[in-house]
Amino acid sequence: MRHLRSQLPCLACCLLFFDAALWAQTVQVIDAQGHSTTITAAEIGNIAHATVSVRDHDAPAQYQGIPLAALLAMAGIQLGDKLKGPRMTEALLVEAADGYKAVFALAEVDPAFATREIILADKRDGKPLDAKEGPLRIVVPGDKRAARWVRQVTILRVVTVK
Repeated sequence: MRHLRSQLPCLACCLLFFDAALWAQTVQVIDAQGHSTTITAAEIGNIAHATVSVRDHDAPAQYQGIPLAALLAMAGIQLGDKLKGPRMTEALLVEAADGYKAVFALAEVDPAFATREIILADKRDGKPLDAKEGPLRIVVPGDKRAARWVRQVTILRVVTVK
């Protein structure tokens, strides 16, 4: 019994690590009414990917991932002709595992409004993102600074600005 008690902290740590690793492999999408959809990294891997060529810390990089518009559609968030009137005050709040947050007007991710494609990347230069960046990262081509390139994305939340 004493031997088992000495192993409990290690076992608890392993379970915590396993739970955190499992949690990091998903992204939760919450609509403006508070309804939540969890999308796994495996589901994201099965969607047609886009490639964006950007400069990251003054070095060329190619990120592969799915357009945010496609991810939002998977969660039932309507864009295009449905994004008008009062819905023009909706924004997308992106949250990371470390508490970092960035916001986009919902129209910025809608191909009916925007000419650029913001992606939720799962690969860089053809390889899965490392632990520092991933498993999922927002990449925003055209932003002069990468401050909204959120690493370790866990939640995408549609909010209404009043």
